[in-house]
Amino acid sequence: MRYCFRQGRLHLDGNTTDRGLVTWIYRLMLVGLLWMLLATGVAAQSVQPIYFVEYDGVLSSYAAGYLRRALREAEAANAQALIVQLTPRGAVMQEARTLAGEIAEAKVPVVVFISPAGHDAGAAGTWLLAAAHVAAMAPESQFGIAAPLFVPAMGVSETTQELLLNEQLQQFEEWGAARQRDVSWADVALRSGFIATAAQAIEGSPPIIDIVARDVDELLLRLEGRVITLADGSQVTLATLGGRPRVVEVNLIEAVLLVLANPTVVFILLIMAGLAFYAEFLSPTVGILAGLGVILLAGAIVGMIALPVQWLSVLGILIAFGLVAADLFVPSHGTLTVIGVGIMIASSLTLFDQVQAPGVTVALWAVILVAVLIAIFAISGVWLALRSRNRPVTTGQEGLIGRLAEVRKRLDPEGMVFVEGALWRAVCENGTAEEGEFVRVTGIYALRLTVRRIDTGESSPPQL
Repeated sequence: MRYCFRQGRLHLDGNTTDRGLVTWIYRLMLVGLLWMLLATGVAAQSVQPIYFVEYDGVLSSYAAGYLRRALREAEAANAQALIVQLTPRGAVMQEARTLAGEIAEAKVPVVVFISPAGHDAGAAGTWLLAAAHVAAMAPESQFGIAAPLFVPAMGVSETTQELLLNEQLQQFEEWGAARQRDVSWADVALRSGFIATAAQAIEGSPPIIDIVARDVDELLLRLEGRVITLADGSQVTLATLGGRPRVVEVNLIEAVLLVLANPTVVFILLIMAGLAFYAEFLSPTVGILAGLGVILLAGAIVGMIALPVQWLSVLGILIAFGLVAADLFVPSHGTLTVIGVGIMIASSLTLFDQVQAPGVTVALWAVILVAVLIAIFAISGVWLALRSRNRPVTTGQEGLIGRLAEVRKRLDPEGMVFVEGALWRAVCENGTAEEGEFVRVTGIYALRLTVRRIDTGESSPPQL
């Protein structure tokens, strides 16, 4: 705006006034636009992320470790919620209860979602749904078991058992009061067993669960605006519409451990290890089968560490292999093999403690398949053994009798000898023989050579 004096008076220039007003309007619009952009950016940054973890399998110590890591990451990121989509296929009770306590005390809201539709969450669903800040299930799914949820402690009196049961019942009641959910079923579940479907759990007043949703998208829609009260008394209002959950993936070590902790995988590894040792026992040569058996057995042991194994059943599997192997040397006409396969089937079906880990069982198809394979393997071994025993002396293994063999592993009295281009297990009949010495083959028994040390006066040239 410009001022000027005309005839002793102050006058305003009209054109100058219009231009100045327009300039100020432009400046105000620019400032308003910048303020809106800044406010939008701040609002976008203030929306907390939603973390998501999905697990399908047995809730073992390895699985619980994976879920704990997801919870720690969500807490470290100050997430507005952690959604745990579970498809439990059996659970170790101690691990389920411990994980449930950690979920209840979490610093971020934890949503436990049992999925897919129609799935039975078993004991894991009972503990984790009760502890979750928001309990959700897919339609037609269910949770609970028909057996007591309370696992009696060993070596304590009935009074102490009752105190421990009441302690767990009080835990359920505290969670129910904090979440405003019905826990009147908890006493029945702990003492005798309880099963409820999603429809039954949602229709009560108050309900047992909070939400029934078909999938994660519907779950996020129903979570919008829900106010969650955490263990420390703070409240969180969920804003889940339009959000993209950050998935917590398993790392390589966790993936391997989760596979090994599968009860069917444990059983198959245990059987394959036994077959490898059995094949090494049958074979007259030394190969990699024993080493392979050790590796498979180590994998089975890693899996059994995470699961409550009944060692009597493991012993039964070992006895079964012993009976099948004995059929090679005892004229039982296959009776020992049949008994061994029967013991193996019974032991595999009771391999894991159903009281401590309800629902943790070996798949029936795996038991049947392994039983058939062991029977075929044993019959093949017996046939090969009989065939080798009945070979003509001049062309079969009996043709080795009288040949000289070089000691490759000290005979004391058992060891290894090299003859006819192959290594053989051998037993020395007359004392010991050191590596590099020559011995004479005197017979073959039970797929082992019997040898004798060469007398000092014998001067036959070595024939290997």
